[in-house]
Amino acid sequence: MSTKDFTANVISATKVVPDGNFKDSKASGIWDINEALDLIKGGNWPNVANINPAAFVDGLFSVHLNNDGSSNQVITNGIDLTKGGLVWGKSRNLSEHSFLVDSARGKGSNNNFKVLRSGSTAIEQDLSNRSLSSFNSNGFTFQGADDQFNSSGNEYVYWTFRKQPKFFDVVTYSGNGTAGRTVAHNLGSVPGMMIVKETNGTRNWIVYHRSLGNTKYLYLNATDAEAAHVTAWNDTSPTSSVFSVGTANNVNRDGGTYVAYLFAHNNDDGGFGEPGDQDIIKCGTYTGNGSTTGTVVNLGFEPQFIMLKRTDDTQNAHWYVFDSMRGMVTGGADPYLYWNNTNAEVAGNALEVTPTGFQLKATGTGFNGSNATYVYMAIRRGGMQTPTAASSVFKVDQGHGSNVPNFESGFPVDFALLRQTSGDSFKASARLTSGQYLETSSTAAESSNSNYSFDFQDGWVGSAFGTSYYSWMWKRARGFCDVVAYTGDGQAGRTVSHNLGVAPEMMWVKRRDSSTNGSWWVYHAGAQDSPTYVDVLALNSDGAVTDSSGYFAGNPTASNFSVNQYNTTNGSGNTYIAYLFATLSGVSKLGSYTGNAGASTINVDCGFTGDTPSFILIKESSGTGNWWVFDSARGIVTGTEKALYLNTTDAETSAYDYIDPYSGGFSLSINSGINTDGATFIFYAIAATS
Repeated sequence: MSTKDFTANVISATKVVPDGNFKDSKASGIWDINEALDLIKGGNWPNVANINPAAFVDGLFSVHLNNDGSSNQVITNGIDLTKGGLVWGKSRNLSEHSFLVDSARGKGSNNNFKVLRSGSTAIEQDLSNRSLSSFNSNGFTFQGADDQFNSSGNEYVYWTFRKQPKFFDVVTYSGNGTAGRTVAHNLGSVPGMMIVKETNGTRNWIVYHRSLGNTKYLYLNATDAEAAHVTAWNDTSPTSSVFSVGTANNVNRDGGTYVAYLFAHNNDDGGFGEPGDQDIIKCGTYTGNGSTTGTVVNLGFEPQFIMLKRTDDTQNAHWYVFDSMRGMVTGGADPYLYWNNTNAEVAGNALEVTPTGFQLKATGTGFNGSNATYVYMAIRRGGMQTPTAASSVFKVDQGHGSNVPNFESGFPVDFALLRQTSGDSFKASARLTSGQYLETSSTAAESSNSNYSFDFQDGWVGSAFGTSYYSWMWKRARGFCDVVAYTGDGQAGRTVSHNLGVAPEMMWVKRRDSSTNGSWWVYHAGAQDSPTYVDVLALNSDGAVTDSSGYFAGNPTASNFSVNQYNTTNGSGNTYIAYLFATLSGVSKLGSYTGNAGASTINVDCGFTGDTPSFILIKESSGTGNWWVFDSARGIVTGTEKALYLNTTDAETSAYDYIDPYSGGFSLSINSGINTDGATFIFYAIAATS
């Protein structure tokens, strides 16, 4: 969509667009919300001097995984680096320093970006045909291949930060050796953390963190504890427009050249997200307790990136970095890297994310030493923007044999079902519980399978599954789908936070740690017929709707759902996972219908446009009946369809003509198992993705 600049802009349910080309004019326009969001995401919203629109973390920060290593490789991550920013990368399996290239220092004599290494005191390097060659409107490009950046057969992660007020800025300056020298920046808020490096001198990287104050510092390239240094920041706190340096050579040597990376701290003033009131970055501190039920850090959001550093001692006081693409696993090992040395990636049960922050799980001194102090920087998970197309958040794919990932989606997968069409069970797995799965037809506890990996940009599963296998893949997104892992507390009326942004119309809740009370309990808004309690169905059963007074404590809201004290959904110390789904106009639809077999075909209007829905789930709620699964990959046609059941291990059947294509939704045949006369049926449908 092209840029449209107006001096006054209003978001409205009904747009009124002036005629003609009004770019850079004085005209005003009224835009519908979806068009406004598209403009914002593309960086084309009108001048921020005239309006302060919401922005999304998806367009400002990216964690991108790569194992290609081809020369002149283009990395497409959706970040517009022509606006300025930083790419910070690290090999995951090789002993290589992490590298930093940025727009402020720019390119060297070889048309490659100049490189710094965060674990080294070395000066910046001007490399030939090995570094990044361009910052693009949706990512960046490598020139050549190199073990440090992108060699073939090796694994890499790239953290990309785009310049944006209240998120990130990068500036360069020259030292003058004078105390109290100020350096201007455009962060637009008081920095939460600053990292400074002399680029023409072999000096330590020096770090300011708001939790330490203006008289202390840390070294990024070392495990040193915090230290007092009044000549570093000149005993002066940074402001929203400048930061101060003293006479220390690390920050202000006469003749020295420096780069400074500034990270914001949003304190209920971020102004991001669809509502325009969300925080996306926090810099703070916590004290460890040395327990597996460790310190809980409340950020007000679920993080996708966490950096931790112990500050009161040198013991295991590395700069540890976690992110959700490589995995921050609930109840499993979390891969982490070091910013201060060349170590390859290792994994351990260090922490777990929550819908509102994270909790430490390790007992060691690196992350959670008893009474030890730590600083952190955390960045909010993506998916803040309501999707406008099903293809960006859902995909059905057939097994690709030897390809890795075996099931391809075109987006990072957060939740998936996997099934062989011959006799088998549906396996459910999620990024939050990577390497673990549950069977939808069983009460069994969670099982392990290392091949059930989400460590990919555009799919999941790291082993060969043949063409008899299919996977149904979801991405978490506002108003569409969310996933929450939680531990029960045994208290009636306990609320569990989520980030769906709207009240879920369907929830699947399953105990993970035991088969006792291990049924999949399903809330569906279309199956509620009691004024006194919440009705539920069991995903692993063909049974009718039943009373759930012991399971759920009221209908869910846009921010949480409530559970009661029983082991089914909230046993003390028991572990659970919840999958949440909602109706999203043009993308997904949850609803119900009443069968009229023998009368006429039922047309179920889902509000979709274009092709046949990509996915349809149907269950009779007023009586017994299977959980029917249809999809466009296996065929939704006029004639017999291939159907599977979530609640059984039965092989795929193609014996029935129960469902047909219909413009805007789907059509039900007369006298079918999903059209019993007078019966109530619930459904979940997702629009076409092709």
